[in-house]
Amino acid sequence: MNNSTDHSGIPLSVLDLSPIRTGRPAAEALGNTVALARAAEAYGYRRFWISEHHNTPAMASSATSIIIGQVAAATERIRVGAGGVMLPNHAPYVVAEQYGTLATYHPGRIDLGLGRAPGTDPWTTRALRREHQSGADFPEQAAELRGYLAPGSAERKVRAIPGEGVDLPVYILGSSTFGAALAAREGLPFVFASHFSPDQLRTALTLYRTAFRPSATLAKPYAIVAANAVVADTDAEAVRIFSSMQQKFLTHFRGGMEFLPPVDDIDAVWAPQEAQMVNAMLAESFTGTPDTVRRGLEDLVDRTDADELMIVSEAWDFDARLRSYELLAKTWNL
Repeated sequence: MNNSTDHSGIPLSVLDLSPIRTGRPAAEALGNTVALARAAEAYGYRRFWISEHHNTPAMASSATSIIIGQVAAATERIRVGAGGVMLPNHAPYVVAEQYGTLATYHPGRIDLGLGRAPGTDPWTTRALRREHQSGADFPEQAAELRGYLAPGSAERKVRAIPGEGVDLPVYILGSSTFGAALAAREGLPFVFASHFSPDQLRTALTLYRTAFRPSATLAKPYAIVAANAVVADTDAEAVRIFSSMQQKFLTHFRGGMEFLPPVDDIDAVWAPQEAQMVNAMLAESFTGTPDTVRRGLEDLVDRTDADELMIVSEAWDFDARLRSYELLAKTWNL
């Protein structure tokens, strides 16, 4: 692992889920997404990705391609993309057309991350996947999609227009060794979702780097690690802000999902067994002052040799969320 203490060359990016505050309209969340993207660009973050979720009152990030178009139009330089498209929910051809169109509108700025999870509950999965696919054919779907994005010819019977031949980098997302193996085999960059599923982080990255085969688009492995971070002026305030994210996972375990105001004492809200489950999912989370969080993220880089970190920072108060990303950008010298 990397034992260097200089992490200035490690880029930071933003993963946004368009969180909807309980009792507030989705329009507020979508507006905040655009405002956050503008701020992230000003702070120096490399990319701003939107995560696909369905049928949850806590997140407005269902129509990712539409949100990406709005974000890209409202910004100038930052890369914007899907983190990611849950490909089994969609026809690969339609995804190629949609993201090919986005890349045509915003050349050199659009990323396409691909995942195989449904991003929702079993009932909505059935509604999305009309043929009730399990996601087992994800490698074949990804290959089909990439075929539509490859340089085309007039002889091809089905062409993605716009889409074929565009500058649209493809990333494989995952929270297990499945995605790592696919990214390695195809010579693609790999993004690990340790912000909610950290258990196989090191195992998956080791497999990815060991099995990686260079491709026409990537000569050596490139690993992005997602993590939660809440930065505030004091450790106590950051911990309090983070309690909203803890409660979101807690309500998920209780059969729903809500984004709730912070609490002073999270231990008064959950049972010990619930705390254990939530803390396990949020193990790669860093809260505190800029120095505290910087040291935590530096340790994450040292443990994983990450080429880039993708940060999820959620707060009930949107100004606190902006402040968290601003403080992190400053302490990381973006």
